[in-house]
Amino acid sequence: MKLTQPDWLALARTARPAFLLLTPACVAPGVATAWLETGDFHAGLLALVLLGALAAHVGVNAFNEYFDFRSGLDGLTQRTPFSGGSGSLPARPALASATLVLAILALAVAAAVGVWVWLLRGEALLPIGLAGLLLVVTYSSWWVRHPLACLLAPGLGFGPLMVLGTHIALGGHVSASAVMASLVPGLLVCNLLLLNQFPDVEADRQVGRRHLPMVWGRPAAAAVFGGLMLLAALLILGAVALGLWPATALIALLPAPWGWQAWRCARAHADDIPALLPAMRLNVLLNLGVPVLLAIGLALVRWG
Repeated sequence: MKLTQPDWLALARTARPAFLLLTPACVAPGVATAWLETGDFHAGLLALVLLGALAAHVGVNAFNEYFDFRSGLDGLTQRTPFSGGSGSLPARPALASATLVLAILALAVAAAVGVWVWLLRGEALLPIGLAGLLLVVTYSSWWVRHPLACLLAPGLGFGPLMVLGTHIALGGHVSASAVMASLVPGLLVCNLLLLNQFPDVEADRQVGRRHLPMVWGRPAAAAVFGGLMLLAALLILGAVALGLWPATALIALLPAPWGWQAWRCARAHADDIPALLPAMRLNVLLNLGVPVLLAIGLALVRWG
């Protein structure tokens, strides 16, 4: 199949480019913890890690686009600026095969980068890399059909796997500081996907997906959303109180009012999707802002 310029643009949209900003935001805390503990900064190695992380994110996005189209979900979902996919394949069904190829190629790039970094930095990266690849391949076919797994999978990928993988690649070891730093974006990304599932409850039910807003109901899922938000804030406070992080890491709490507003909106408008959009927008800002501020707060010690 020969692709025209509009085809290429539509294919690029299946990678969900705007959502890829989440990758450098979640890599940042791992960079900061490694720098905080070792004092070393490897720009070339960081570029390699970021390439692998972005390739994995592109892969999971393209796989989602392909499987959502093949299952018929794209024709049922209520698309919002924050959920429901790119809409590229319903508009151009002939690109389905190309999207699958994109997903496989992105996964291959992520795997190749992972092997390279593993050879450079040691076997501690191997289980993290294998778990990440398995998560990318199985997310759309298994995790989305089990409510608790569906809740935890995104946070696992963008939290412990991505942050700890970055930290080990740059710092060479696992530490309590890095583990705590991985949990904060992990919880926030769990919440990102959780809230984005609210508009899709009826559509997801028709294609066999099962997640908390569907199984427990949106009001109960909104309570879980608030609990995870609170837990992320408590982890930041706890890490500083335990001496794992410097006090400057508390700047990661600056967006906390957004979290409060997002939770109040989700609680009040759990079943009113148009009214829920401000909470979804704030949720995106939290996922981008908190990890970056946390990284800055950790790095300020070295900059000082």
